[in-house]
Amino acid sequence: MALWRFAIAGFCFVGTYEAWSKPQFWVYFTFQTGFVLGIVMLWAGAATLLKGIQPPAWPKGCLTVYAIVTALVAFFLMPPDDPAYVPQVIGIMTNTMLHKIAPIMAVIDFVLFDPHRRFRWHYMFSWLAYFPAYLVFVLARATIWPGSGPAAGGSPYPYDFINLDALGWQGFGISCGKLAIAFFVISLVVWLLDRALPSKALLG
Repeated sequence: MALWRFAIAGFCFVGTYEAWSKPQFWVYFTFQTGFVLGIVMLWAGAATLLKGIQPPAWPKGCLTVYAIVTALVAFFLMPPDDPAYVPQVIGIMTNTMLHKIAPIMAVIDFVLFDPHRRFRWHYMFSWLAYFPAYLVFVLARATIWPGSGPAAGGSPYPYDFINLDALGWQGFGISCGKLAIAFFVISLVVWLLDRALPSKALLG
């Protein structure tokens, strides 16, 4: 179990390493949540190995929600990565590590290795606080540094579905509303899954 968690952390850190030389990449939702997931999984792996204190339930559940969001966006909303432009480590594209492998492993970790029935009812709402904060960050950054990238042509908007310049305020609001509903549904599913699973970890 410790090695599994260290592997998730490794995929997260390798998947985000480009941002240390290209800081504009930190505007990506997946880079932010992926890096935090790596830190929490490193903590969880060390705690498992040393029989120490595990990460609290709230951040573990929150990151599980955002791991699912990351994977769904990668599989269904984003175009396929081009191996000619995306770095590869051990033959795997770093975007694949960050957007697909690490999130899937994180969900498996939550289901199999975490104790359950720890989430309070309000967690499904408080987990969502990051989403509006992220949108405010993206809009503020775009206003202050309009040509800062990382998107093509220097656009400061990291994703087409929150590109205010392309969508306009109405389209932006509709898109954000749809995303908020999707986030809440995923949050609710994670909360219900936690309630449905036995309190003791299935493995480990």
